Amino acid sequence: MNNNLSYVSLFSSAGVGCYGFLQEKYDCVATCELIPRRLKVQEFNKVCTEVSGYIPGDLTADEIKEKIFNEIKKWNHKHTDIDVIIATPPCQGISVANLKKKNELARNSLVVESIKLTLQIKPKVFVYENVRGFLKAVCTDINGQDKPIRDAIDNNLSKYYNISYEIINFKDYGSPSSRTRTLVIGVRKGLINVLPKDLFPSRQKEITVRETIGDLQALNFGEISDTDIYHNFRVYPEYMIDWIEDLKEGESAFSHNDPEKIPHRFVNGVKVFNKKKSGDKYKRWFWDRPGPCIHTRNDQLASQNTIHPRDNRVFSIRELMRLMSIPEEFYWTAETLDELNSLPIDKKRSILKKNEMNIRQCIGEAVPTIIFRQIAYNIKKYFL
Repeated sequence: MNNNLSYVSLFSSAGVGCYGFLQEKYDCVATCELIPRRLKVQEFNKVCTEVSGYIPGDLTADEIKEKIFNEIKKWNHKHTDIDVIIATPPCQGISVANLKKKNELARNSLVVESIKLTLQIKPKVFVYENVRGFLKAVCTDINGQDKPIRDAIDNNLSKYYNISYEIINFKDYGSPSSRTRTLVIGVRKGLINVLPKDLFPSRQKEITVRETIGDLQALNFGEISDTDIYHNFRVYPEYMIDWIEDLKEGESAFSHNDPEKIPHRFVNGVKVFNKKKSGDKYKRWFWDRPGPCIHTRNDQLASQNTIHPRDNRVFSIRELMRLMSIPEEFYWTAETLDELNSLPIDKKRSILKKNEMNIRQCIGEAVPTIIFRQIAYNIKKYFL
């Protein structure tokens, strides 16, 4: 038996945010994620106290919930109640970045599963994180009525919890990249000397891209750093080099006067210019600002603010990790970094081909580790 605090994580993806709780010596009783390859990353990081705590599957299914309750029962038999529930339900039905919204109500209603489990588990604290528009989005509540998510949280949980709602940009709270998100923190009523606002991260000075990744080596086309497999130049068709190599910080390839340098393709021998759906596509980022918001398609030049301030490439995995405050010791595969770095170049390329897209997508949908670590630290101050 130990004195560590405990948590349950819902919709946890690769556990990038929750790793901050691990850094603060919390015990993970159960973690649930729909996509097995992402949950496997948590296994590589030895997050859970029991192997059975890694629960893949759809959280709306009764058998998946039953597995979570079984882990909690085993924990309660030896320890105390669960201290924290963390929930980061999928935001596809809410996010402004999603241009093909379908079945929004069903997607948004996944937050109701978090509410139900919070009511049943009754942790001391719950932490919900989601996109800026989270609270105003409409969900189907427990009673079957459609209502804004904030109303659903209030109606179901305010009887038992003091709740604070904040919309903050994580770049103002210790993360080196911009990310405006909603944080909802509830503290169980009857717990003295602590309010939800006491548990939020602390405001801090902005950290620039130069401060965050400026020490990393420049990379040539297709190069993988000898000392870090995750600092790699993700290749793209070489004709695209002309589109981006002359860009200054803050410039987009769509701003070129030379039509040969404007992104285009050929259809039946006819040049067709790519559509400029937003001004941040094919755009070179700035050295002396915090990093851009990291999206799931951070592998593409054509995505949002993905081009390195100096090199003609997208940010490497290592750079993305730093911009999302993911520590170097975080495992993406079963091998250690030293083991990966010792592989011959063809093996390194094979490892990256197999894992890079999963890693990049996980980073793009994550909570910066430092944000949840601060919350975990603040909870410890009051409950240990």
